Amino acid sequence: MKRLATLTMAAALVTAAGVADAKTLKFQQSSNAGDWAHTYMNNAAPLLETMTGGSLKIEALPTKSVVPHRETIDAVANGILDGDFNAIAYFSGRDPAFAIMGDLIAGYDTPEQYQDYCMHGGGKEMLQKIYDTLMPNKIKVIGCGPYGKEAFVAKVPLYGVADLKGLKLRSPEGLAADVFRRAGASPSSIPFSEVYTSLEKGIVEAADASVYINNHASGFHKIAKYPLYPGIHSMANLQTIMNKRVWDGLSAQDQAAFETWAYATWQRKLRDATLEGLDQVAKDKANPDITVIDWSVEERKKFREIAVEAWNAMAAKSPLAQEALDSNLAYMKKIGLLD
Repeated sequence: MKRLATLTMAAALVTAAGVADAKTLKFQQSSNAGDWAHTYMNNAAPLLETMTGGSLKIEALPTKSVVPHRETIDAVANGILDGDFNAIAYFSGRDPAFAIMGDLIAGYDTPEQYQDYCMHGGGKEMLQKIYDTLMPNKIKVIGCGPYGKEAFVAKVPLYGVADLKGLKLRSPEGLAADVFRRAGASPSSIPFSEVYTSLEKGIVEAADASVYINNHASGFHKIAKYPLYPGIHSMANLQTIMNKRVWDGLSAQDQAAFETWAYATWQRKLRDATLEGLDQVAKDKANPDITVIDWSVEERKKFREIAVEAWNAMAAKSPLAQEALDSNLAYMKKIGLLD
């Protein structure tokens, strides 16, 4: 009995130590509290705790809850945040390479292709090189990828490239803004959290916002009755990064668990956003108050030609940007997207 009591006490001490050593990782996202994307990541959080036996927890914070959306990488580098799930294009002002990696507008046909490039085709390594060059020994890139092909919300019908001329629209900074500008539109850089009010007040007439189901959850369908689906342009590439010192302080088991959790969560998020989006599209097509528009192959080709010009112009702005474009193009050729 004495030995059993000793073993029980030892087990209790181990459990208590494990709980005491549990680390809660604070990650800021690009989405608002209550958005589909924000809710999804919070629902996925308990799995990480299970996978690590309670040693790691994650708190997925809404955009701008700790720092402005363009400053998360500084907060991660300085240890204010442990990491972020943020749109890479937000950092285009730091180096054009972020614009290339953030969204190769009209490049990949499917989000699966883009995610495969990021996770298996050299994308996360390229992103790591950008951070190692600009912020040495501060950032660990866990992965990157889109979670869907973005839709496009509009208060006016847009049936082709010609309809973009003079259009006031919300666009992320960087490559997306340049493509729309070349197409004749007037893009404004507005954070996702301000898209609804900007549409409502008439500051913009349309928005390069998010995937269809996230747009719907944000209520855009109430004021923008002419959504484009599938999207004409983009798949925003989101990163999963961590403070390097925090990453290095994790055990090898927890590092492996976190990488596995992050990648599996992103794959499920992509799948669910697609399926839920298709369900919502079907409902909206049956709604007489909403007109879902799908651009023709010819109009998409015109838009892609404009985008390719913008790719090359952006890549010429810095050696890192050119390397980032070359990395994307090499993978696209490998999978048959380019000759």
